[in-house]
Amino acid sequence: MIARKEKIAYGFGDTASNLIFQTVMLFLAFFYTDIFGISAATVGTMFLVVRLLDAVTDPLMGYLADNTRSRFGQFRPYLIWLVIPFAVCSILAFTTPDLGDTGKVIYAYVTYTLLMLAYTAINIPYSALGGAITSDPQERVSIQSYRFVFGMLGGLIVTLLTLPLVNFFGNGDRALGYQLTIAAMSAVGVLLFVLCFLGTKERVHPPADQQLRFRAALASVWKNPAMRTLAVVAVLLLCGIAIKNTLAIFYVKYYLGREELITPFVSLGMVGNIIGCALAAPLVRYVDKVKAYKALQIIAAVFSLAAFWIGPEQIVLAFVFYFFWCFFLQMATPMLWAKIADTVDLGQRSSGVRATGLVYASVVFFIKIGIAIGGAIAGWWLALSGYEPNQEQTEATRLGILFAFTVLPAITSLLVAWVMRRYTLDNARVQQIANELAQ
Repeated sequence: MIARKEKIAYGFGDTASNLIFQTVMLFLAFFYTDIFGISAATVGTMFLVVRLLDAVTDPLMGYLADNTRSRFGQFRPYLIWLVIPFAVCSILAFTTPDLGDTGKVIYAYVTYTLLMLAYTAINIPYSALGGAITSDPQERVSIQSYRFVFGMLGGLIVTLLTLPLVNFFGNGDRALGYQLTIAAMSAVGVLLFVLCFLGTKERVHPPADQQLRFRAALASVWKNPAMRTLAVVAVLLLCGIAIKNTLAIFYVKYYLGREELITPFVSLGMVGNIIGCALAAPLVRYVDKVKAYKALQIIAAVFSLAAFWIGPEQIVLAFVFYFFWCFFLQMATPMLWAKIADTVDLGQRSSGVRATGLVYASVVFFIKIGIAIGGAIAGWWLALSGYEPNQEQTEATRLGILFAFTVLPAITSLLVAWVMRRYTLDNARVQQIANELAQ
């Protein structure tokens, strides 16, 4: 059994990550269009280009982490080595220098690229660390539940405090407000990553004589059938999440017509995320995590799709359905990340190669592909719907925002449930593999 304090320490790392990641997911598109003055179509294209470029670096970072040997382990050292560069890049991305239209686009591309690369360099080892703390299948779900509860607490901090802090620090200057707000969150993130480093321990190690060659290791990972299934799931799932998260602010401001409710709306969603993640571990004690995962995707799709018929005057229903979409979708998240660790075990049993960092990096690669596609779709969809920043939107634009916010994420969740039919690592098989590796 892993002590609760170590699970909490591991969770601190995701709190730190989400202070930046959730700010990017929820506010960066709005920041670029309505504050920095970049067109929605340009933002959509930038999200696609930068996230695809960033995704290519994920396997390289996983391979580097797998070949790291230090007295602190394979993965933990990166939490210390890279935390300051990550904080600096975060602040630069939310800084608005006085440039012309072309200069703004170039600056946004450069700083956003640096931020995504820094996020990759620290988050890939952090994610892989979760698979190195224990080999127990049930404890893996528990660890990931702690991780995502604390991660979503970071998201809740973002949703509750971002706009109030922007107003407080900026005092009417929203550009300055965003810059100082992200600086404050980055400072907290540095402290939390240090606590994560100090409070965790790596217990699952690769064979002592293992020497990984990049192409051979990557080939062995891709031969893993469970890995291929999770890759497709990651693209579809994060595409839908990116669309919904990117458009949440636009949905509240322009469809519901209640800009003052943006903070309560996204904060309630984060509460749903937290409660859902917390209940994942108790659920898998009674239900196989593969069956539970598929069912949760279908339920989340129903709530997202049903919200299409909620009128702009039905504020309470809009809040309720968004809460339950977050609740059921995020209840499945710890199960997904526990399945990644199970996939590492299957790969070691099949090929003799334990490439924890590379497997996690590969899944994160496809997660970022999904985020890139979803973010681009959201930006392009706004442009095609005729969106104009800070203006009264046409009925067609409002309907376009509603459709993308509700129907598109429902479709991706249903596709995820369908793809998961091919995933065969249920609880019984995972335990059998763990026993074989232990022997």
